[in-house]
Amino acid sequence: MNNLPNDHLINHPWLIGGFAVAVVIMLLLDLGVFNKKSHTISNKEALTWSIVWITLSMVFSGVVYWFLDKPFGITDNFAKYQAAYWIEKALSVDNLFVFILVFKFFKIPKEYQHKVLFWGILGALVFRAIFIFLGVELIKLTYINLPFLGIDPETGDPRELNVILFVFGIFLLFAGFKSWASDNHENEEEGADMSRNIGVRLVYRFFKVTKNFHGDNFFTVENGVKMVTPLFVALVVIEITDLVFAVDSIPAIFAIAPDDPFILYTSNIFAILGLRSLYFLLANSMDMFSKLHYGLAIILAFIGTKMIIMPYYHFDSSISLTIIASVLLGSVLLSVLNPKKPVE
Repeated sequence: MNNLPNDHLINHPWLIGGFAVAVVIMLLLDLGVFNKKSHTISNKEALTWSIVWITLSMVFSGVVYWFLDKPFGITDNFAKYQAAYWIEKALSVDNLFVFILVFKFFKIPKEYQHKVLFWGILGALVFRAIFIFLGVELIKLTYINLPFLGIDPETGDPRELNVILFVFGIFLLFAGFKSWASDNHENEEEGADMSRNIGVRLVYRFFKVTKNFHGDNFFTVENGVKMVTPLFVALVVIEITDLVFAVDSIPAIFAIAPDDPFILYTSNIFAILGLRSLYFLLANSMDMFSKLHYGLAIILAFIGTKMIIMPYYHFDSSISLTIIASVLLGSVLLSVLNPKKPVE
């Protein structure tokens, strides 16, 4: 049983406000200053922004430790933040493959890709907030007492099973086995036809779509008719894709801090915001992640198991972080040492 002091980010509203202000300022600088004019993102620029977003996230995790953990001589909230951040970061790599396919299928010029990802990720901020805060509230309501669970020897209280976490645990075990057995996108070209994607069908059902791009505009007027451009179609596909991938990542982070939505949301958002620059940095070198799906499989299986056995055993947050970080690092090193051979 976890008897650590129960301090949460909600008890420090100024930290939450500081996080919100920092994110808004960075987004305004990103779109309104550094990317005011559409241009191709260079590797140097992508690397710089990747470092900026990771640094901001690490600084915020340090602030979390200083105000939530240090007064009690613990590292619990810091470890939860770090674990949730790196889980989302790792699981988001699959999004990068989808970005590549979407941009290739719709023939999105490189200078317009940043704008699509910018607005796509803004949508993700909203949907992740809904999923995380609603999920935490549902988790609070679904604890049940079952006689066969027995009594917790440390507290003397009946053990409780959380129905949602238990179901998520089974789902993540299945997702882990599926990830292990996957071919890591080797057949991605076969599924690259986006014309049947639900997002594409919805756009064409409700809007008139131009055949050509109109600069970096999502909307335009042709012959007096308001229309959307292929850039808007790509944006909708990316938004829906993020919703699909959230089905894996959101349940996974609930195992880390099921009672603190702000830890989950802040770590999640910093990971997502760094995804755009990571795409431009790694779009042409995705083979370096060829073994990552094995690491993700182990992590998903570990988190699923953690959720299932939660009534009987609680993994300390620092232990969870150590396992997750070790598996991620190991799978990346394995990918580097054993790169995928090019198809002849």
